[in-house]
Amino acid sequence: MTLAALGFVVLTGWLDGGAGVAPGRLLAQPLYPLANALPGLLLAGLLLALTRRVLLSFGLVLALQGLLVTVSRLKMQNLRMPLVPADFDMLGQLRGGGAHLLLGYLPRGFWPYLAALAALGMIVALWRREPPLLTPRPRLARLLAGGACALALVSLIAGLPLWGALYNGHRLWLEPWSASGTVEHSGLQSALVMYRLQDATRRPKPDPRAAAALIGETSPAVRERLQQAGVGERPDIVVVQSESFFDPAILRGYAGTDLTPNLHRLAAQGASGPLRVPTFGGGTIRTEFEVLTGLSLRYFDELKFPYLQMRAKVVPGLVRSLRAHGYETLAIHGNDPGFWNRSQAFRALGFDRFVAQSAFPADAPYDGKYMADRAMTDQILDELKDSGPPQFVFAISLEAHGPYDVEPADPAERDAIPVPPGVTGKARRELQNYLYHIRHADQELGRLAEALAARERPTLLLFYGDHLPGLTDSFRALGFVDGRDMLSEPGTWLLLDTHGGDRPAREELAAWMLPGRVLAAAGIHDEPYFALTQVLAPQLTPLTRAPEAPPVDALRDRTLDRAMASVARLRLDGKLDRLFAPQGLLAPPRPPRTGPFEDTPMRGVSQ
Repeated sequence: MTLAALGFVVLTGWLDGGAGVAPGRLLAQPLYPLANALPGLLLAGLLLALTRRVLLSFGLVLALQGLLVTVSRLKMQNLRMPLVPADFDMLGQLRGGGAHLLLGYLPRGFWPYLAALAALGMIVALWRREPPLLTPRPRLARLLAGGACALALVSLIAGLPLWGALYNGHRLWLEPWSASGTVEHSGLQSALVMYRLQDATRRPKPDPRAAAALIGETSPAVRERLQQAGVGERPDIVVVQSESFFDPAILRGYAGTDLTPNLHRLAAQGASGPLRVPTFGGGTIRTEFEVLTGLSLRYFDELKFPYLQMRAKVVPGLVRSLRAHGYETLAIHGNDPGFWNRSQAFRALGFDRFVAQSAFPADAPYDGKYMADRAMTDQILDELKDSGPPQFVFAISLEAHGPYDVEPADPAERDAIPVPPGVTGKARRELQNYLYHIRHADQELGRLAEALAARERPTLLLFYGDHLPGLTDSFRALGFVDGRDMLSEPGTWLLLDTHGGDRPAREELAAWMLPGRVLAAAGIHDEPYFALTQVLAPQLTPLTRAPEAPPVDALRDRTLDRAMASVARLRLDGKLDRLFAPQGLLAPPRPPRTGPFEDTPMRGVSQ
């Protein structure tokens, strides 16, 4: 049994790519491989107490660890980030649209499934053939040993602080800003435990005094913004979150090309620029959360996937601010409404209705694996009314979602897209597929802008990409014109008054600053928090980044960053207004507009 345990330690490190078991390291630093194998040893001990079979117990745990390592590598391949504890919240998303999206990243080859089948066959053979090592009695000793393993394992999974004595950055390798670096040095199991310990203890309390000091210092600039003249008629507001959209001209090899002509044409008519977002390759709801709330996830490290983890029934943000000003609020997304927990999240954010996949026409077009962007544009235009209260429409596209190895509707159009030298094989085809879809996104941007300009009602259009696609091989082969790393490279945003009147302007912003910009463009100037975000935009924009991007040291005054963290937490808790009130920055309260939330109603029928 001792030999089996030692072999398990070595095999665990080998599964992790050699973490802790490189030549000479196993004996020089035994704590690394032992800590990485400890969760598995505890589970194997529990199974051994139950089954009395050594090989079966350790084999089952090794198979489970192999599955975790495989999923982690798939995530790393597509999103440049390994498994973290918050990913296990995604298990509940494997229903409906969640399975359709997530299972699309499974490997396409034959060998991984053959290996899984062989492992399953070996486990079944061990179950049937391996003789029990332990005698049935004494049962009390096995019960106590198994119970001790179970208690230790549960406390480890729960993130009890006592485990911090072993799983910490002083004893093991921990890079809080880089899960991939932590996994590489300490192993996947150790990394999961260390990040779980962080998540279990990390919810720093806001400092009201620091927040009040920041508000006091910025109150003159905030007051100046709040006193700006409003507009007469409230414009309709259409926001399009375009899946994985960015301008390919920022890539070497595509500089000087124009694969997104409508973006460039419209940018010359309104405000636009680079957009810093808190994710790369996936994690759409991270950017979505920032845009809809005006809150930076930099200040909420515990919220890896906000819609799955936030518990508040009322979340302040752009949607509720517009509702307070008489807007009807609508979300549109051609996917299952339960994916990313959007149904509940949109209710908390203040949407009146959520039109999802089941509410689209039965013949809505698809292109590749997902609903085409032209179907989303059709739905937006169908929902907009020419009379009644002002409308806020938040539309989420899907066509350009990865993976990018699915044949599009028009392969000939895809094949005609040029690819620079250096991108070959699978990476070439994936890049072409992606560019094929975002050309459609650009076409729909142009069509939507033209249709909105033809309406009698004034309309604002905000268009942005939620993150760069996970085309890591292409990005490595080509590089970016500005020399940045793909994890640090910003996307793009565009804000346009479709009836004209804008002065072209270019500015780099972070996603959480977009709602303040939209409210100001709509002539709504009575929201002190959003005015504050605009005042601080030049200083705080560079701090927004993907979780795995290199740490940013662009802000000399860390006091500002810490104070803004307190402001953000007080805002989410609904306790910020009492700090604005003494400065005379609060407008008279508006009676909240209430109404039923409709989740994917039948067309023309309210639930």
